[in-house]
Amino acid sequence: MSSYNRHVPFARVPCSSPFLILEPWLTNTVKIHYCTSQMEVKLWNDKREREMYDNFAELFAIIKATEKLEKAYVRDIIPSSEYEVECQKLIAHFKTLSSTLKDTVPSVERFHDTYKMDCPAALNRLVTSGVPATVEHRAASAMSSSASASIVAECVQNFITAMDSLKLNMVAVDQVHPLLSDLSASLNKLSILPPDFEGKTKMREWIGRLAKMGAADELTEQQARQLHFDLESSYNSFMAALPSAGT
Repeated sequence: MSSYNRHVPFARVPCSSPFLILEPWLTNTVKIHYCTSQMEVKLWNDKREREMYDNFAELFAIIKATEKLEKAYVRDIIPSSEYEVECQKLIAHFKTLSSTLKDTVPSVERFHDTYKMDCPAALNRLVTSGVPATVEHRAASAMSSSASASIVAECVQNFITAMDSLKLNMVAVDQVHPLLSDLSASLNKLSILPPDFEGKTKMREWIGRLAKMGAADELTEQQARQLHFDLESSYNSFMAALPSAGT
């Protein structure tokens, strides 16, 4: 995978009775085929035109090589480290060449379709993504870790707020219910906690119990003490369920 082969198929263009088979990457000619005879004419007239066709061949080769590399990575044929290095090279070559060909090839997708290349993975990697799949995965993982850390902090804050409120004798239903609802919602956001996690089930039970009471009703001293105990127990279970820094 360290290099790519420059190979481009013939492009046949209908031309009334004859048709053209373009072979600019092989020779400086166009072969015009008739039923009984053929003739050759020059395809390019100067160095600039020849360079343009060479660049077409280069672009074709990069797209084909990227498609093969993507398939090899998906099938686990190539190590991730090697895939990333080779993919970065191809992307860099592609960006440089695309800039060079921006006037003659304004649409890589159209170039791809014109030559019937059938390289969807390459188009995604080169045109849409612009980075190796391994880089995308690391970025997604980092975002996921960051989001999880934020939710953990939110859960901790909601636990502490609920327990402190009870200590301050804020035991009216319209005071307690919103705190438990916020805590329950934050716990449900954290994917590492199973559906039957102690904190989730106990908060659901308490929210259901409070829903049957009036807004101005207050928890009895025994109920408040039990709720505080359940919150503290759930908080300890929550902290124990979190992965350690080394895992």
